This record gives sequence, structure tokens and C-alpha cells, in this order.
Amino acid sequence: MTEGYAATRMEPIAREAGVSTATLYALFSGKAELYSAVIDAAGDDFARRMAHVRAIEGDAREALTSFAEAYADFMGDVFVRSIFRLVVAERPRFQAVASGLFEKGQAAIGATLIDTLKRLSEAGQIKPLEHPSWAAGQLVGMIEHPVFFVSLVTGEEIRIRRTRKQIVDDAVETFLARYGT
Repeated sequence: MTEGYAATRMEPIAREAGVSTATLYALFSGKAELYSAVIDAAGDDFARRMAHVRAIEGDAREALTSFAEAYADFMGDVFVRSIFRLVVAERPRFQAVASGLFEKGQAAIGATLIDTLKRLSEAGQIKPLEHPSWAAGQLVGMIEHPVFFVSLVTGEEIRIRRTRKQIVDDAVETFLARYGT
């Protein structure tokens, strides 16, 4: 994460991991395979973090807040932003890895939220949604911009004045003002 893909060498990675270079090469044939595994593991981590949100029952505010908190915590993680920076920087070299991370995100984030929105709509807790994916995009966008995008672009130099809880509460409140019954 600190050196970027091109400047990274396997020997320092092995040393940091507390294994021999031979052991690292026994696990990964080279830097490209290790890169792919790190990005894939990050995608799996997010899917695990979001899995518990699928089970959240309750009213619209509770379900959406649960989702939004999990999403904000994940997207606000410095390591996650580092992964995204690396994926964006290396996308031309590793298009399949970038696409795979995007698809995992759609499955973990998009499907989780869309399923929640459909359930809430069917239960009459939010308005019927002609395009649940559009509504989902609106909610995550209200969280993504202050929690993730600003820091991603500025390299952690600019801090948003609101807390994550305030951002989540504002996003859910705004969403319910638009879609609530």
C-alpha cells in the first residue's frame, strides 16, 4: 500500500509478514498473484462485513441505519481506501482484478441494500420503488462522498467536520424524507 505496485518487491513483503521469501513464493508465484490475492481478500472482507446486515429486521430507520453504519465504517477504513487507490492506479494492468472487486461490491453492497429496500417497500415502510437500484445509489452516495471520496482524493489531508454517526443519521433522514411513507 505504501510503495505502490511497481515499487513493491517480494523480499520486503516476506520480511514484514515474518516469513522467508521462499515461503512467500511457495504461496504466490509472483507479485501479480499476490496483488490479486490481496485485492480479492479485501473484497471477501467486505462481503463478510455486510453479511450481518442482511439479517437486520425492524423498521425502515433501524434497517437503513444498520446498513449505513456498516457501509460508512467500511468505506471510512484507511486500509480500504488504500486498496481502492491501488486498484484505481493499477486498473490498466489488472482490469480483471478491478472488475472482480467491483462485482463483489455490487453483490455485497448493492444486493444487500436493494434487498433491504424491496423488503421495506413490500412491508409498506417506504414508498414503492420503481427503481430500487437508483434509491440505493442515492443512499450510498450520501455516505460515500464525505466518508470515502474526500479522503480518497485528498490522501487523508482534508477531514470532514461531521462524525460518521452524523453523516449516517443525515443520510438516513434525507433518504426517509424522500422515500418514507
